[in-house]
Amino acid sequence: MASSHAEYKTPLASRYASQEMKENFGDLKKFSTWRRLWLYLAKAEKALGLEITDAQIEELENNLENIDFKMAAVEEKKFRHDVMAHVHTFGAVCPKAASIIHLGATSCYVGDNTDLIVLRDGLKILIPKLASCLDQLCKFALENKALPCLSYTHLQAAQVSTVGKRACIWAQDLLMDLKNLERVLDELRFRGVKGTTGTQASFLTLFEGDASKVEELDSLVTEMAGFKSHFIICGQTYPRKVDTEIVSVLSSFGASVHKICTDIRLLASFKELEEPFEADQIGSSAMPYKRNPMRSERCCSLARLLISMVQNPLQTASVQWMERTLDDSANRRVVLAESFLAADAIINTLQNVFEGLVVYPKVIERRLNDELPFMASENIIMAVVKAGGNRQECHEKIRSLAIQSASLMKHEGLPCDLLDRIRADAYFACILDKLASCLEPSTFVGTSVSQVERFITTEVTPVIVKYEASFTKSVALEI
Repeated sequence: MASSHAEYKTPLASRYASQEMKENFGDLKKFSTWRRLWLYLAKAEKALGLEITDAQIEELENNLENIDFKMAAVEEKKFRHDVMAHVHTFGAVCPKAASIIHLGATSCYVGDNTDLIVLRDGLKILIPKLASCLDQLCKFALENKALPCLSYTHLQAAQVSTVGKRACIWAQDLLMDLKNLERVLDELRFRGVKGTTGTQASFLTLFEGDASKVEELDSLVTEMAGFKSHFIICGQTYPRKVDTEIVSVLSSFGASVHKICTDIRLLASFKELEEPFEADQIGSSAMPYKRNPMRSERCCSLARLLISMVQNPLQTASVQWMERTLDDSANRRVVLAESFLAADAIINTLQNVFEGLVVYPKVIERRLNDELPFMASENIIMAVVKAGGNRQECHEKIRSLAIQSASLMKHEGLPCDLLDRIRADAYFACILDKLASCLEPSTFVGTSVSQVERFITTEVTPVIVKYEASFTKSVALEI
């Protein structure tokens, strides 16, 4: 027998995604859900007057997970049809009910409705996890809300912000992602009981032309499956735009994570911030001192995969001829599952990163002090003017000294000496006693501290509090 190591396995399943997400897209979930849908259909048809017995219903209920996968594989090879293979496999263990399994239905009754159930359940796995990530990030933001740091535009030092304020920029993107996931979950509808091309003709025949019973059948099965509503209009399948909506939101989340983890990687290069690094972890096989941000790099890597996923369902939705073509089938088996597994793997890793972010205040202070004298020039000008000086004259004085200092920093690799130059210039003697206050970092951060507090209190907390009971306390990565 061939070793399992000889076969290709998707790395998302074998290395990265959680067990619950893998099970959600696994064969047992898929085919037992097909059987549940056949049970729901039989129950509803019985309730509406078709000749289906209690014994048949009981037999179906008792065999929902009693699946002979080997038999199903043999049947599929024979029939070249996965749904009919499982109709026969289910019927083999339900001889009393075999004649009424799949009564009036088309393949997409089980296929598409199961996909919608799995997508719904996948969203329900992701949303609390993302809320937990947000909670961890907001705790970090509050802890560092007043810690001044350099902020950047064009990756060039711009002004003074705080570590917590920057974290809230990340959190705001994730909050938008969380709301988008909630929206697509709330708007998700069941395909329902629609027949071959969505006309419900077969069910109208079953109920001898009674359209009210057909509509009630649709509603009963929808309710049993746990959905609030179903599509009134569809072809053979549910609209493939549903897939684009969901994967678009997942891809957008991927973009958010890529930005966040790129920032963390840059800050790690500056030595201002680090992701968790375990005692026995090796950063490089060649360089023992390396502490590579491998978790953030993994997030970026998987995020790029997730971002790219949306192209496939967009193209699939665009080429669904008339009521349906089958060129949506093989690719959806891959894209939908892999999108969710990728998002799940990213969230698990992100939670681990947020739990263990390490800040280095002294490095942040040193890097800030290198730039602060330049940023303080306006404060110094104002102090000189208040002491009776001329604004334009002072501006020119500082500009000249700043150019000299910056030139030495760039050409000689020396630290910023602008303050020494100001202290040595007799022109600034009138404000030397005020110079320290002009350079106090906390006076440069504006309303950063209150922004952090207001954002978390008014925007984040009301959204995530409902998931508090399921917050992930700690995520340990296996690799």
